[in-house]
Amino acid sequence: MNERRLISSGSRFEAEIGYSRAVVDGDYVWVSGTTGYDYASMTIAPDVVAQAEQCFANISRALSEAGCTLDDVVRVLTIVPRREDWEPCWPVFRKHLGKARPASTLIHAGLQTDIMRIEIEVTARLPKKG
Repeated sequence: MNERRLISSGSRFEAEIGYSRAVVDGDYVWVSGTTGYDYASMTIAPDVVAQAEQCFANISRALSEAGCTLDDVVRVLTIVPRREDWEPCWPVFRKHLGKARPASTLIHAGLQTDIMRIEIEVTARLPKKG
């Protein structure tokens, strides 16, 4: 029987709001909506492409702690407030998810603060042992 395991990025927001960066349950890892904050410095770049790269760095760390990689991602949800910000991020997505080629959805919606220009959520399947 697999235990439910919570993974934290160290962000103060997780404790203050009441969520986890990721949850491992059964064969799956659910990574919550992740923005471009560098949690070591609590800074965020103004550029959407740099934010997308930081999102994937944050997601990759959570997946690694869970026991998998971006190659194990089966679903991705992306939120961008500005339509024009999506296309510049395509190469970043291809670089990080091109092997996995997960099911994907894009939503245009506001984020928590105006400096946030992209938020990414993924679901991954843990590799089979053996």
